[in-house]
Amino acid sequence: MAELKGLAGARERWVSTGGIELCVAELGDPDRPTVLLVHGYPDSKEVWSEVAERLADRFHVVLYDVRGHGRSTAPTPLRGGFTLEKLTDDFLAVADAVSPDRPVHLVGHDWGSVQSWEFATVKRTEGRIASFTSMSGPSLDHFGHWIKKRMARPTPRRVGQLLGQGAKSWYVYMLHTPVLPELAWRGPLGKRWPKILERMEKVPAGDYPTPSLPSDAAHGAWLYRDNVRARLSRPRADAYAHVPVQLVLPLGDIFLSERLYDELELWAPGLVRRTLQAKHWVPRTRPDQLSAWISEFVLANEEREAGLPAQRTKATGKHAERFGGQLVLVTGAGSGIGRATAFAFAEAGARVVAVDRDTESAARTAEMAQLIGAPQAWAETVDVTDEQAMEKLAEKVAAEYGIVDVLVNNAGIGLSGSFFDTTPEDWKKVLDVNLWGVIHGCRLFGKQMAERGQGGHIVNTASAAAFQPSKALPAYSTSKAAVLMLSECLRAELAGQGIGVSAICPGLVNTNITATARFAGVDAEEEKRRQKKSSRLYGLRNYPPEKVADAILSAVVRNQAVVPVTPEARGAHLMSRFMPKTLRAVARLEPPL
Repeated sequence: MAELKGLAGARERWVSTGGIELCVAELGDPDRPTVLLVHGYPDSKEVWSEVAERLADRFHVVLYDVRGHGRSTAPTPLRGGFTLEKLTDDFLAVADAVSPDRPVHLVGHDWGSVQSWEFATVKRTEGRIASFTSMSGPSLDHFGHWIKKRMARPTPRRVGQLLGQGAKSWYVYMLHTPVLPELAWRGPLGKRWPKILERMEKVPAGDYPTPSLPSDAAHGAWLYRDNVRARLSRPRADAYAHVPVQLVLPLGDIFLSERLYDELELWAPGLVRRTLQAKHWVPRTRPDQLSAWISEFVLANEEREAGLPAQRTKATGKHAERFGGQLVLVTGAGSGIGRATAFAFAEAGARVVAVDRDTESAARTAEMAQLIGAPQAWAETVDVTDEQAMEKLAEKVAAEYGIVDVLVNNAGIGLSGSFFDTTPEDWKKVLDVNLWGVIHGCRLFGKQMAERGQGGHIVNTASAAAFQPSKALPAYSTSKAAVLMLSECLRAELAGQGIGVSAICPGLVNTNITATARFAGVDAEEEKRRQKKSSRLYGLRNYPPEKVADAILSAVVRNQAVVPVTPEARGAHLMSRFMPKTLRAVARLEPPL
């Protein structure tokens, strides 16, 4: 076997089937479970290279060029050479060649998913597939039934769904046009396609697409011509999946409506759903997340088939569908709200980066996050006030873990004392941590999100003190009010790029911030007494940080702008809008310390 260019370390072989020679690439140990990746239109197997390399450490990974694409040969004549029946022959030939004694775990994208639905639902493939992960490609049979159901009972909602998907499917009509698609792909469209992907989908430039793109796209037009009209008009009634199915649904897919999958459980019982804030070409734009989801699903099914108990904690949180596999970074994750937030995302199946200036605390959070449900978790030590250290952290996270999907700027410190007792050094320390730490996080990780072009979310921990003045908290309240306004401004700026920004305003929460808070203008003994009394008061209130973490996850799901969490925070927020004079009067009261 020769090493294949574009896939580092891959081994190449040829598989013959029905007069066609299929180019097959393999990575990883052949003795491990086989994951078979099937590409879509107008791609070749190289669309999977980023995902394949990430999976190869744990699995035997196989990719092949669909007939007429990449280095595989094309049928003669082209018409009638791309039917789902013939594509199924190809799949079985590849599966038998690379994994003759064990079923394969099938993964398909776009037309790779369309044809894989055929593989997963026809009787002649039973026993050859262990699981199927589908993304951005519905079953033509399911699609046909979906259309017929809406045409049989055309309610306004169903008509809207038909029209919406009809508009998204404009390219299907074009590909049925004789000759013109071939001329376009072999001419200007083929030359411009890489730049179109880079601009519209934010697909990174590199070895993909391959030079075979024009002929791949021209040949691939017959995938549509040989199958779409025939199957949509006469869908199979027995198109039930005989394997476990995982659906990855990119919510920003410009070609497919998420409504297409509303009734998919009828055809695939026990379906696992994953939603992803991304566009169509997720194998190139979200390889880290896809690799995590594929690995988890494959291992779960391997354990089930072996009759073994799960060797790792599965994501069971109520937001597992939304956050499973996403990369979440939390600052101040060593304790309190930060640790609870890291755990909440871990329970939802997210990959977690726990950041804290205390190395041991960050490591403990990361360790526990994996036990709770995170597929992966890492600890990073950094002082959020250090601009250069934060820049290095952002570079390291992007290079080693991927682009962050959710950023939680939570690190903060407390400071109490009158304005004239608060020294310039006190002001600088509070603003450096509470405000500049947030600015550094938003600037560095937010910029990476924006450049990726696939959306994301930023959560900034403010405080009820942001809108509730107090003569005892001038520095702290100022820093948190600045965080609140920064969040509002950033939300407006990033809205057009699909990046949400939320300001969380917790209120009185039982964390250790009171035990470490500074009290300006008093000696060390008096400061210690006030810290103890503050901790006692917060302990009596006993509002747990886990509830704040739940509010953070809900804020991301709902894309909420400002979230007062505790009842007193919500009350103060309402008073700031409708009873500001009363709130100012309350601000004059002496705190019970």
